[in-house]
Amino acid sequence: MPAEAMAAEAAVLKEKLWNRNYCKAMVGNFMLFFSFYILTPLLPIYLDAQFAADKDVMGLVLSGYVVAALLVRPFSGFIVDTFDRKKVLTLCFFIFFILFTGYIGAGTLLLFAIVRTLHGLPFGAVTVANSTVAIDVLPSSRRNEGIGFYGLSNNLAMAFAPSVGIWIYDVTGNFMLLFWIALGVALAGFLTVSSIKLKKREPVKEKKPMSLDRFFLTRAWVLAANILCFGMCWGIMSNYVAIYGAEVLGITGGTGVFFMILSFGLFASRLQGSKALAKGKIVENAAVGVLLSLAGFTLFAAVEHGWAYYLSAALIGLGNGHMFPAFLNMFIKMARNDQRGTANSSILTSWDLGMGLGIVAGGFLLEYISYSAAFWGAAVMQLAGTLIFYLFTRSTFASRRLS
Repeated sequence: MPAEAMAAEAAVLKEKLWNRNYCKAMVGNFMLFFSFYILTPLLPIYLDAQFAADKDVMGLVLSGYVVAALLVRPFSGFIVDTFDRKKVLTLCFFIFFILFTGYIGAGTLLLFAIVRTLHGLPFGAVTVANSTVAIDVLPSSRRNEGIGFYGLSNNLAMAFAPSVGIWIYDVTGNFMLLFWIALGVALAGFLTVSSIKLKKREPVKEKKPMSLDRFFLTRAWVLAANILCFGMCWGIMSNYVAIYGAEVLGITGGTGVFFMILSFGLFASRLQGSKALAKGKIVENAAVGVLLSLAGFTLFAAVEHGWAYYLSAALIGLGNGHMFPAFLNMFIKMARNDQRGTANSSILTSWDLGMGLGIVAGGFLLEYISYSAAFWGAAVMQLAGTLIFYLFTRSTFASRRLS
């Protein structure tokens, strides 16, 4: 390696990646997603046991938070780019925490649906604000690597939390205990992010003309469509895998093992992928991820057996661990410095829209056709996303990246 290159690499490594504020943002993000997703795979079972809800009704109720998150996410990006990010983050996180009390008090299906929908508003805002804060406290030379590790916090929570929730439910059979645990974890997350220290940012006083690009990163619309496809797959799989395992494969406690394997896959691929991202191999990382995920969703749909159930978890985990941080980096690199919040909200809006469509579509396919139809639907959408990536996304990113 030339001496100049070695010196440049040494200078980059001197800049501290794991600073205190970045670690707090990661921990807060983990607790945010953990508190939310500890309930996710069990809510269909809860709705069936508590309210005798049909599967299509379950899909509508569970997708309510996605609709709310979709409504608030574009405005969240604008707000965190315009106002004090720390105040926006702490206010929204507090509302997110306090709304968990609504699940405990909801005595009817309608009231539960209202609480679930309202919960999507602060959830959508906090995810945008916290990820933007994390980017702010990273040294610019290590931003690619830092974004990759940051995404590990919510991906691990989305995989690990359901395992914990399912295990607790198998041991206790008590949904109320799970709601109280989620409330406590959310409180801990709120206290963590409240202690983050940011440099003072003055509110933007210059009045720029209103345009769509202030709420959605329009130059990245191809990438947004791509992420939407992948979000649909995750929406179907993550929300209905527990009830599928119990009703079709006779697996109950093993669903927790499914999410544990998924989390190990995410962890391993994030560690390996972050090294590649640090070297600028963003597109290559995404390419590996979409292919691994395609293999996982196809195996899950094609083979109705325990070994395929668990192997697909590993493949999907490995794929998403490579894919999502790479896409987040692409969104950030296609945005100006004053559009970081908009870039974050854009990718999350696209993911949430896909998740919502997947939850609703999966519920209807399960109710009126079969589990096989629902999971083949996820595999087909992953294939569509893979084709979009190779045919359009790579060239769009290469031609429109700003940094």
